[in-house]
Amino acid sequence: MRVLVAGGGISGTVTAMALKLAGHEPVVFEAYPAGGDDIGAFLTIMHNGMDALRAIGADQPVIDSSFAAQGVELVLPTGETAGRREFGTEGLDGPRTLTRATLYRVLQDEAARRAVPLERGKRLVGAKPDGGGVSAEFADGTTETGDLLVGADGLHSVVRKLIDPDAAAPRYTGQTIVYGYTRAPGLPSAAGIYRMVRGSKAAFGFTTDPDGATYWFARVPDAERSREEVAAVTPAGWREFAHAAFAGEPLPCADIIAATGGEVFGGHSYDVPRTRIWSTPEMVLVGDAAHAAAPADAQGASMAIEDSVVLAQCLRDLPDPASAFAAYEELRRERVEKLVASSAGEDVGEKPGWVYAHHIDWDAKVTAR
Repeated sequence: MRVLVAGGGISGTVTAMALKLAGHEPVVFEAYPAGGDDIGAFLTIMHNGMDALRAIGADQPVIDSSFAAQGVELVLPTGETAGRREFGTEGLDGPRTLTRATLYRVLQDEAARRAVPLERGKRLVGAKPDGGGVSAEFADGTTETGDLLVGADGLHSVVRKLIDPDAAAPRYTGQTIVYGYTRAPGLPSAAGIYRMVRGSKAAFGFTTDPDGATYWFARVPDAERSREEVAAVTPAGWREFAHAAFAGEPLPCADIIAATGGEVFGGHSYDVPRTRIWSTPEMVLVGDAAHAAAPADAQGASMAIEDSVVLAQCLRDLPDPASAFAAYEELRRERVEKLVASSAGEDVGEKPGWVYAHHIDWDAKVTAR
């Protein structure tokens, strides 16, 4: 089948590579001329995300462009270390940290190496059934036809609304996330770990890459502002906003933020706890378009990658899209909704680390549900 993939980010490129491996003909349509939304942030692909990439042989480019950590260290508002937890998932690469821009680049390069077409500057604005397939409409006035349309178009998904015009809007989590990078000397090192600091007003985390750069983020309680207001904040404005949340505390957070130059990026955090309808006979959702999570569990990218691989397996093994979409949703919905709830701070009744050991066997056959 010719499959139109709306979105050239993480879920879009991985879906396309997995579909190609499954014998289909994917074409990726990316809204941005270069890069993508939230391109300045960094992220972590956890063990389960790396396992899903390994299932389709796409893990090595990510490993080559990222760095690892062995555990998490927790620091109290007093500055005391509360404890350390090793990840300890034997035989799996992860977690791996890298900038979102780097991850987009390596995944898109790998997709190109596998002869997956990617067209830039193609922002999806509509789609409708067309003679047993689907016709997609783009903001530049062009159209494309295919057998299926995959909505890998993120938090503010157009495809989600096409599938269900009454779909709930993303939910504001009450937090603004600020990311930064600095090579300033004299800062505390967190090589090989993620040091998570609980301030009296906000949360902070940082790690140090092998070259000595400090990657940091701050999660700050904040009133919701319009997308235009958020987009207008300068790097200096984000730095000041984050610094104010930790000023005067016996923690390294304020010093790290103050030592950061122009590489500071921020934005509100949203989630999508439940999407009522994941598919029609011609369209289906993956990744944040179906189930965005707050960043607390660092699982957004990993869950999107899992989705992509499982969807391709279902479309490989089942006789028609309707059967494939039903199996895909049954395999994925409970897991991802539990993750979204966990990331929102809800008790999901599982031990810490329940999500990491999830394994996808590409050669395992999917059967009808």
